[in-house]
Amino acid sequence: MITNPNHPARLEHNVVPGSPRVRLDAWVADVARLTQPDDIVWCDGSAEESRRLTRQLVAEGKLVELNPDLRPGSYLARTSANDVARVEGRTFTCSVDEDDAGPTNQWRDPVEMRAELDGVFAGSMRGRTMYVVPFSLGPVGGPLSQLGVEITDSAYVVLSMGLMTRLGDRVLREINAGTPWVATVHSLGHPLRGDDGALQEDVAWPSNDTKYIVQFPETREIWSYGSGYGGNALLAKKCFALRIASVMARDEGWLAEHMLLIKVTSPENHTFHVAAAFPSACGKTNLAMLQPTIPGWTVETIGDDIAWLKQGSDGRLHAINPEAGFFGVAPGTGTLTNPIAVETVRANTIFTNVALTDDGDVWWEGLTPEAPAHLIDWTGADWTPSSGTPAAHPNSRFTVSIDQCPTLAEDAHESFPLDAILFGGRRATNVPLVVQARDWKHGVFLGATISSEQTAAAEGSVGSLRRDPFAMLPFCGYNMADYWSHWLDVGDRLGSRAPKIFQVNWFRKGDDGSYLWPGFGDNSRVLEWILRRVENRIPAVRVPIGEVPRLRDLDVSGLDVTRDRLEQLFDVDPDSWLAECDLTEEFFAQFGDRVPPEFADVLRSTRYSLHSARFVEKVA
Repeated sequence: MITNPNHPARLEHNVVPGSPRVRLDAWVADVARLTQPDDIVWCDGSAEESRRLTRQLVAEGKLVELNPDLRPGSYLARTSANDVARVEGRTFTCSVDEDDAGPTNQWRDPVEMRAELDGVFAGSMRGRTMYVVPFSLGPVGGPLSQLGVEITDSAYVVLSMGLMTRLGDRVLREINAGTPWVATVHSLGHPLRGDDGALQEDVAWPSNDTKYIVQFPETREIWSYGSGYGGNALLAKKCFALRIASVMARDEGWLAEHMLLIKVTSPENHTFHVAAAFPSACGKTNLAMLQPTIPGWTVETIGDDIAWLKQGSDGRLHAINPEAGFFGVAPGTGTLTNPIAVETVRANTIFTNVALTDDGDVWWEGLTPEAPAHLIDWTGADWTPSSGTPAAHPNSRFTVSIDQCPTLAEDAHESFPLDAILFGGRRATNVPLVVQARDWKHGVFLGATISSEQTAAAEGSVGSLRRDPFAMLPFCGYNMADYWSHWLDVGDRLGSRAPKIFQVNWFRKGDDGSYLWPGFGDNSRVLEWILRRVENRIPAVRVPIGEVPRLRDLDVSGLDVTRDRLEQLFDVDPDSWLAECDLTEEFFAQFGDRVPPEFADVLRSTRYSLHSARFVEKVA
């Protein structure tokens, strides 16, 4: 084994015994003994390091350089066919107490899992370089930031972490000064040396059919094996920023959330900050990069995926985007649907599993209305529009620095108080375009009941719902019912200074199966109503499930939205909603007596209001 002579321990001569830095050096040595790499490199996050690793990956055939005239500083990676998405079935929460993981996480005994991991990680980096990647989620030294260190044997991961986090020597200096850090270990599970020591030839995308993504909540550790892809390998993302951070947040009194963040400015030059939790395919990135269609309003981007929320000294709930980049889904992102995202990836971007054009650029379904006549698809094969297969993988991605976003807010790297929190799913029926929660307790209930309808439900049934509470179902690191209770506790501390909570649904359909609301930039009209409610400038109509707009208060000027369509958008049918209450109660039942009793109160009052409304309708 060769140790990098630039090991940053040489930079510090007065390391305090027992400090986080001593723990770091000992941990790196322990992982090296287990995984047996040929070399160890401590990453400094410099531009020169990025250039060197990029040249290395191109020379190894693991990155394809794109046409510098069309897509400067950008590269394409193609994964193996068995390594294209997060591996939910192999993601484990190893809390000491099984009940602490809850019914929505896959639990394994931590002692047994450690023994299992020791077996697969033993010798897993033979013939490879082990990179030590110190990173910060949030600005280095920031009041809401957290530090971590990822060990990986993938240079692709190092480059991607350089875009998604604040990386390098600044983080080591914080650790040297005594700041705690989270330990994360990643191996491709594809060693290049066998037991005989002979070096084998590498492949373009090394991985292993056996995969593990394991979180140890109590010890703040993450171990990932066998995948080089996305959230399985970029351990600062879902694994740390949500699964481990949610446990840290519970223990320390804050919130780690799967939320976008935007800054909205009104015609009166009043600024608002909004967080929103949407499951996948519910318009999350489009809202994060929204271009308003109503005069005088502007929307600026702060983050598209993760938010950390903590009560500030002013008593309000403050937020940061802990990430420094976007790891976005490419298909469906186009010049018509999200021109800001398209502009963001014009340069200095790593694309994964998209198609390659004949002139050395990239393409994916939805980028342009028409597909090129010929492409090299995501597998490296020739492709034409008649091929009958997607040119880009449906989960293909782009990784790019957030600073390239043309609508990035000037204060995007700072913390700020929240004015509103939105929850939304994809519902063709029942859920109105926008509903304001009656209070914080009711708002938490709305977040806990986020759902999207399956194909059958989109055709009229309300019985087939995919639940995704707070859009956190795959990402909450502890019992989901306890997570709801934690939200209620946070609200108790915030009191009257808590943000207002709303539920939105861009996807309601009419009787003819068409969408009732145009969506995209016109969602700014819903934001306008929400923020006017935050200002207490307009009244609302109380309905059994919350408060909705008076129809005259929603600006639909210039839209093909008739009075009838508006009424359908806000229709609350008592019978359908009573059935929805029954489904919600069934969903809560899996959590047993850990469900907050406040939810039973909300269900009881909602049912009472629905029965009253049904009686009034029958009398009328």
